[in-house]
Amino acid sequence: MTLTSFGPANRIQRSAETHPLTWRLRDDGEAVWLDEYQAKNGYAAARKAFAEMDQDAIVQTVKDAGLKGRGGAGFPTGVKWGLMPKDESINIRYLLCNADEMEPNTWKDRMLMEQLPHLLIEGMLISARALKTYRGYIFLRGEYTTAAKHLNRAVEEAKAAGLLGKNILGSGFDFELFVHTGAGRYICGEETALINSLEGRRANPRSKPPFPAAVGVWGKPTCVNNVETLCNVPAIIADGVDWYKSLAREGSEDMGTKLMGFSGKVKNPGLWELPFGVTGRELFEDYAGGMRDGFKLKAWQPGGAGTGFLLPEHLDAQMYAGGIAKVGTRMGTGLAMAVDDSVNMVSLLRNMEQFFARESCGFCTPCRDGLPWSVKLLMAIEQGKGQPGDIETLLGLVGFLGPGKTFCAHAPGAVEPLGSAIKYFRPEFEAGIAPVTAAVPPLARPIVVGA
Repeated sequence: MTLTSFGPANRIQRSAETHPLTWRLRDDGEAVWLDEYQAKNGYAAARKAFAEMDQDAIVQTVKDAGLKGRGGAGFPTGVKWGLMPKDESINIRYLLCNADEMEPNTWKDRMLMEQLPHLLIEGMLISARALKTYRGYIFLRGEYTTAAKHLNRAVEEAKAAGLLGKNILGSGFDFELFVHTGAGRYICGEETALINSLEGRRANPRSKPPFPAAVGVWGKPTCVNNVETLCNVPAIIADGVDWYKSLAREGSEDMGTKLMGFSGKVKNPGLWELPFGVTGRELFEDYAGGMRDGFKLKAWQPGGAGTGFLLPEHLDAQMYAGGIAKVGTRMGTGLAMAVDDSVNMVSLLRNMEQFFARESCGFCTPCRDGLPWSVKLLMAIEQGKGQPGDIETLLGLVGFLGPGKTFCAHAPGAVEPLGSAIKYFRPEFEAGIAPVTAAVPPLARPIVVGA
């Protein structure tokens, strides 16, 4: 897994002033444990939050900084925190870290947990203080065994140092933190499905309202944030709102930095901490190095399998939510995938829709039946056995499974790449439609009574 700096060819080294998430990383890729983390100013933000700031001040600082969720939805973090009840009589509240990183082509949270586990713990500690939550859970994708081992060790180190448990930093505030490994379902990335799974239930999304801030884990107020989101909190508290906002490029409406990456047949696939507002072209050419010799860029997805395809001419779009929206899709997780000119789009989409169909919880009809239907149609087209009208049916499914038509956002994300692929590469789909024969099948002929 590659990490480079803001500048091409590593001419600029990572620093605390420019790379709040990654400046502490070791060059050898090993985990940064407690002693080294504290030597690199670790837990200084937590000490500041506990000694100098009350709960409301922490929430307001995060809100003023413009921090948004880094899991894909991009909801303002401070606004989400503000939804938690202020009633002092509610003394049981929960903070959940969504570490169920199941989005294809996405591995940013894994890097943070494996190499900087204390950064996540510090972010959760400050967040718990702000939200008055007495217990936290890191809901971790079950396949991330190294991350689980490193997080559990870091939790024990923090406990031994008095940074977790009872009376943290002499403040009278108690916070327990547990690592919970899930069974591995894509749908657990949806926060209420995650809550159900944590409770030992089937991972189905819940009806909202009520929202988790009112009724979450075991019926208590709960806040769910992504790994990368929580890892931004210490730097915001330590260095302030104006500094954090200054990190983003001019024109970006999103603040701070973002872990971005490129996979596919590029020369330098990897992961980089970059300011919001860099262009897709910078990410693709300066960091990923462009396509490998012998391959051309055909299309790209800006942020995971659930985002729409874009063309090479869209690379000049700025990498932030509004910038990517201008070219017709979503920023998503910010980890892009390059599709080379050897790839058949029908086969690629059939593979994607098979994944999404398999990962559906099956709760609502459009998703449960619509996604397998799209797979059957794509398989027929892929084999050259598609029928006239199949492409129109697929486009109809894109509409029927779109935003607001299903119980959660799983199906809309699943069909977004399908709709964009047909939009830009329709001839490849048309090539799989079998020619119409002149003969009329016997059962399709008119039935004459008494003949």
